[in-house]
Order: sequence, then structure tokens, then C-alpha cells
Amino acid sequence: MPSWTDALRFAFQPVVNLTTGGVAALEILARPETGDVLAQARRDPELDGNLAALAVTAAARRETLLPLHVNVFAATLADLGGLAALREAVRKTGRMPWEVTVDIGPPYTHVPHRALLEAVAVLRGEGFGVSADGVGDGDVPLRLLTDMEPDLVKLDASLLTRSAAMRAMRTLSEQLGALLSVEGVETELQCAAVRAAGAQLAQGDLFAPPSRLPAADVYVPALPSSPTAPPRTGPSVRQFIRPAALLAATASAGQVRALLNGSPDVSGVVLVDPAGIPVRSVHRSRFLLSMSGRYGHALYADRPAAKLGDPPRTVGIDATAWEVLDVVADGGRDRTSDDVTVVDRVGRCVGVVRLAELVRALAENRVEEAAGLNPLTRLPGSDAITGEVDRRIADGRMFALSWLDVDHFKQVNDGAGFAAGDELIRAVGRALQGAASGGTRVGHIGGDDFLVLADPEGLDPLATSVLDAPWSAGGRIITLSLATVLCAPGSVTDHRQAAACLAPLKQAAKALSGASWVLGRAGLPGHEVRRGSAAAPAEAGGPAWA
Repeated sequence: MPSWTDALRFAFQPVVNLTTGGVAALEILARPETGDVLAQARRDPELDGNLAALAVTAAARRETLLPLHVNVFAATLADLGGLAALREAVRKTGRMPWEVTVDIGPPYTHVPHRALLEAVAVLRGEGFGVSADGVGDGDVPLRLLTDMEPDLVKLDASLLTRSAAMRAMRTLSEQLGALLSVEGVETELQCAAVRAAGAQLAQGDLFAPPSRLPAADVYVPALPSSPTAPPRTGPSVRQFIRPAALLAATASAGQVRALLNGSPDVSGVVLVDPAGIPVRSVHRSRFLLSMSGRYGHALYADRPAAKLGDPPRTVGIDATAWEVLDVVADGGRDRTSDDVTVVDRVGRCVGVVRLAELVRALAENRVEEAAGLNPLTRLPGSDAITGEVDRRIADGRMFALSWLDVDHFKQVNDGAGFAAGDELIRAVGRALQGAASGGTRVGHIGGDDFLVLADPEGLDPLATSVLDAPWSAGGRIITLSLATVLCAPGSVTDHRQAAACLAPLKQAAKALSGASWVLGRAGLPGHEVRRGSAAAPAEAGGPAWA
């Protein structure tokens, strides 16, 4: 008698890393040729669990080494608890639990939340990844989402036109320690919006449509140029993670050789213990060189591969790219081409970073940043500051954006000469840099205009240091004007709106005499005069970087 599985096929859709342009994982999608087995699975938890197990088996037949995403309904997980059929399929196919992420999808209505959370805890305890799928169009309560603490949040395609919602979910995901992925990306414009919202991963026909064979190549639009953040608070290592080729710590050298020979793109193998914790790291070139030498295969083939490996070099999932370089610098010179293993908060391997990719990305950003420096002050221009403003808005952080300029600067140039004017601008730039505390960004946007992006608590020391300093040029006493807008989370949507809030404050500061400082709050009328006294002729104009 024909089985319902006879008419069932599976398709694979890549989950793409938006920074590296590589495939981070494969989502396995059931594609029945007849009938509606998915509708049946929604009503039948046992059938849904078996579909997840069959998906893993189908991936094994395609011999893919990439991490896998399999789908189950929330009700299935709550009803079946540990998904025994899926766990057995993972064991039989030789995959490891931490290579499989369970995408938990809606509906959540009438699903017992306690049972669901207990089942999530069982999966996580065995090493499986947990993803909250269909967020934005489904009915997952935010309270339940935070209680689940997923490793990945997948946004439904319906949010692609709702940038504010995507940014808000990016902030929530960061607080939960989860990565953010967006589904249904079909155009380059949508991809740009997803990147601007801060998502790290994405799926959609733009990159590669679902197909019967796992996609080897995907199309990812080039990453737009953006300035790097200051050292030590630089790009997250999450942006550079590649899937790791994993084998058990007990694997033989012959097993490692077979894996490497069948996967020319794999640069190394991470050997892990039963809990998924890295034990040894096997470098492709050094390993194959040992195996190809005289008597190499006879000597090593049946011996543990760990004997031809090295201690793994690891960084945490929350590390920055600069910390990866620190790990490499502290290692031996003979291992400078080795992958760096990334581990989660309990030490399990979640991927690797290829040093060449990371160094290339950082170098390109440094070149771009250098090209944007003002030749007079060597400070970054408007693009650096506006990019950081947008990142802080996306992260839901409160910040203070300030504009500062020299009063009556044209008269300085006319009376004391351009050389004296240039030296004054350089001196102001040095003073701003010297007064900047951690996290403060200073930019020179041309002429005598400066921008300062800071945390609110750093404002008073910076203003006092710069405004109280004695300034002069060509024997003429010089004063400075400072305007600041405080931007609370949600008060502005991007740097252009922040600039619009800052423009009238600049005019108010220039209307005061002496060293002046006015402070306003985005979205609220009026401003506070912190320095300066009544009317002097105003210098018209708003920030040139809007």
C-alpha cells in the first residue's frame, strides 16, 4: 500500500549570512506532490514530528555538511516534548544536535506555554538550536518569546516594509542574545532595508529559491561601505561566522580525510566532545600533508585524528573582530592561517571564523574610513557620524548629538589669515578628541563645523572642557557655539530626523553672545540655555550633513 511519504519531497533554502555572503545553514521545506500533508501535520503532532525527522534524513542523502533548520509547529513541540523521532534521525544520520536548529512556528493559540517551554529546555539541554519562526505575522506573544530565549528570531516577510518593527525586533533579539533573520527577501532594496535594520541573516528568492539540491552558490548584494567603530568596540564576530565542519573527538584520521577530500571548500575540521565543546582543531593543509607523506596513510588512517590536530583557538559568540585578532596574535606563527572557533555561552562550537575574510573586511573598512577623513583635522566626516547615529537608533540606545562651530569664523580668516584659521580649526579638533570619553565619536564636517556623538553622561565634561578653554586667533578672542539634541529610543527614526531636530538648536545657540550651549530633546518643543546670554546676530543655516 502506498505510504504518504511516497508523495513527499523536500526542498532546501539557504539561510544567508548578510556580512560574509556565505550560506550559514539550510532550511528544509516539505514539498508534497499530492495532498496537503502540512495541513494534516498542523492537526497531528506525531505526523509533524515525523516530518522533521524525514527532513534530516533527506539532508543526509544529499551529503550536505551545512547546519540544518527543520520546522515544527509550536503545538507539536508542546505535545511531544523532546521530539523523539527527530532526535533518533539526527543520531542515525551521524549529525550532531548542535548542527540542527528547530524552527518553532505558529500558531501559538491554545498551546500550553509551560509545556512548550519545558520542551524547549529539553531540546536546548541536548544541544539543539531553537528558533522562533514566523514572528511578525504569527501569534507568538512577546512574553512567551522572551521566555523561550531563542537562539534565532525569524521575521516574517510581512515586516519587510515596516523598518521600525524590524529595528525594534533587532533590539529585542540583541537583549535575548539571539540572531535576527528575515524571510522572503526578493529584491536588493529589501535586502538593503534588512541590513539597515541590523539583521544578520536572511532568506529569500533574491539569494536562492528553494531547490531539490542544496545550493552551492548564492547571490548576495555587495555590502555597502560603512565606517568601522573604534577599536575594541568594533564589528561583532557574529558577522563573520561560517558553519564549522564538525566530527566527534573520537573520529579517525581516515574519517577526517574522507570529509576533506569530499569538501574542497572546508578549510579545517573541529573535533568536539559529546557536549559539542571543541577538543581539537584540524587544519586542512597540515593534515593532508601529514597524510600524503611516505607511509602517512598507513601510519595515521586508523589512528585518532586528534593526534594530528592542535588545541582549538576559541572566542565567545559576543567577541568583537578585534578580539579574534588578539587570539591569533597570541598563538604560534605557524597557525596564522587556522580558523578560529566560535563558541556559545556554554562552550559549544557554533561556527568558525576564517582569518583571511576577517582581515580583508577590516582592512577594507579602514581604507574607506581613511578616505573619509578631513585632510585638515584627520577627523572622520559626516558619513562616519551618520552611520553610527543610525546604528544607535537601530539598537534602541539613547544618545546625544551635538553640533559645534567657531563664532564669526569668516572674520578670523579675513583678519588673521587662512593659516591662523586652519590652526584654530585643528586646535578645536584636538580639544574635542581630547575631551571625548569612551564611545564618543567626533567628526569634522567641513569649514568650522564639528559633530559630536556621545552618551548623555559624557556631555557636561566635554562641554566644560571645550567651551571654557581660552581660544584666540591673530590676537582676537574667539568663542564657540554648541547645540545638542538628546534622542531617546523611538524619538527619531534615522540620522536625517536627528539633523532636523538639531537645526533650530544651532540657530538658537548662534543667537546668543559669548560661548554658548543650548540643549533640546527630540520630539519635544523648546530648549534649555546652558551657556550664553542674550541676542547676538545669528549665523543662519542648519547642519550641512542632513
